Amino acid sequence: MKSKKLSKSASETTFVLVLDDGEEAFAAITEFVRRENVASASLTAIGAFSRATVGWFDFASHSYRKIAIDQQCEVLSILGDVAEGDDDKPSVHIHAVLGLSDGTTRGGHFLDGIVHPTLEVILVETPVDLRRRKRADLGIALIDLSD
Repeated sequence: MKSKKLSKSASETTFVLVLDDGEEAFAAITEFVRRENVASASLTAIGAFSRATVGWFDFASHSYRKIAIDQQCEVLSILGDVAEGDDDKPSVHIHAVLGLSDGTTRGGHFLDGIVHPTLEVILVETPVDLRRRKRADLGIALIDLSD
């Protein structure tokens, strides 16, 4: 992965990340925000994967039902955010819509994806830290604005 700081102001810092062919996208993005100590950000991305997994959250079981995409797919949209988790480390939350060769799509919570040939990510860091807290009643961690 290559990265570059595009701009920095009092209100935000913008980075571009260009992931390499074969990289696992979720892990690479998570590693970058942890290395750079990004505690609060939004992100968008476009590119493609040789294979990916998205998930649909099942509230009854408090787990994700995995939806495997075992073919080349276009990243039509990736949207996400970064907030500090209960472990005080940056927590990445991403959703994706992926386009298949027949024009159909798969989408959901982004779990993993092998980049092929590239993934271009724009990450906008904000100066106010966000906190994501696990909600036992739901089984997921959500941004908590009560602080």
